Amino acid sequence: SKREIKMRKLDSTKVRPLKSEQLLHIEDHDFALRPGFGGSPIPVGIDVQVESIDSISEVDMDFTMTLYLRHYWKDERLSFRSNKNKSMTFDGRLIKKIWVPDVFFVHSKRSFIHDTTVENIMLRVFPDGNVLFSLRITVSAMCFMDFSRFPLDTQNCSLELESYAYNEDDLMLYWKHGNKSLSTDEHISLSQFFIEEFSASSGLAFYSSTGWYNRLFINFALRRHIFFFVLQTYFPAMLMVMLSWVSFWIDRRAVPARVSLGITTVLTMSTIMTGVSASMPQVSYIKAVDVYLWISFLFVFLSVIEYAAVNYLTTIEERKQLKKRGKASGMYSIDAVQAMAFDGCFHDTDMDLDLAPFSDPCEESETRTSDTNISNVDTTRLRRKRSLKGNVGRIILQNNHVIDTYSRIIFPSVYIVFNFFYWGLYM
Repeated sequence: SKREIKMRKLDSTKVRPLKSEQLLHIEDHDFALRPGFGGSPIPVGIDVQVESIDSISEVDMDFTMTLYLRHYWKDERLSFRSNKNKSMTFDGRLIKKIWVPDVFFVHSKRSFIHDTTVENIMLRVFPDGNVLFSLRITVSAMCFMDFSRFPLDTQNCSLELESYAYNEDDLMLYWKHGNKSLSTDEHISLSQFFIEEFSASSGLAFYSSTGWYNRLFINFALRRHIFFFVLQTYFPAMLMVMLSWVSFWIDRRAVPARVSLGITTVLTMSTIMTGVSASMPQVSYIKAVDVYLWISFLFVFLSVIEYAAVNYLTTIEERKQLKKRGKASGMYSIDAVQAMAFDGCFHDTDMDLDLAPFSDPCEESETRTSDTNISNVDTTRLRRKRSLKGNVGRIILQNNHVIDTYSRIIFPSVYIVFNFFYWGLYM
């Protein structure tokens, strides 16, 4: 009736369709249904341009990528007349009123469409009903990484696209231009990785409750830059192992010098290992860097054990020599090695023969009451200093233990062989 028509005109809640919507006949169709509903599956072509790979996280085992995702399909319900055969371009406001593919990212953790200054969405409709739907998206997705060769590893990651609601009976997802459907920005670079390749592939995914779905893959291989880890991990570990070998050239009776050097290198190696482990996920298998650091730690630890053996055998040898010479004066006599352990100073048995059993070149523990004894002690000290200045090298060689001699050759040789084997195996 005329009254009902008038009431509709006065209803302010009704919004008149835009001119573009009238041209596309949006109000005349039900866009809740896919194009060609009830017939063959609708083909939806995809192409992707990767703008950047923002980050790779070993701890979270994921990557973040920004890309342009473009969909191509044909919806005859959107066809329109055009004298010049020109397409019409729209922004994101029209998306909610028509049918678009429900493509999502499999194994994604976070994703969003950029919205500065407006939503980065573009819809282009051609007169024959062909549609181009483009989005600018940043997505964080899982990457199943294998760290058994870390940091000499190559990681293969993939970003997977799939329709959420429409299985292969309703929607056929495919790469629009085959292998050329995936393109990348020429300036993509990462701090720790070199991008070896990008490739596109496709397959099927099965879900027991809903059936088979078309799935597209964006595959890329990342090779890790080794130079950073050489400077931060491998080179310091090598230096600590070499520093522990300095102990083999120090006099075997210099207990504080050799013990402090060994403990320092052990603690430094522990610090390096802790720093590497803190930046890595807690995996249950052994990584390549763990092998190197643990072997290096073993070399440093064995250098400390080596001196423990040298010190013990030296003590036994000195006691036997003193017993043979008849120099053991009683149960309270202290030989050179024991005095070394107590006061931390160098004692040479041959040079201390003229001194009293408890005379100490570093610190006088008793007060001499006789002027003659004081004079003899000063004379002995002066003679000893002069002798040491000219015969330091001879004294060290004479006091060298056979274990130290072999260690100077065996430790470096075995470590060099280990390095050749390690880098040959993992490189």
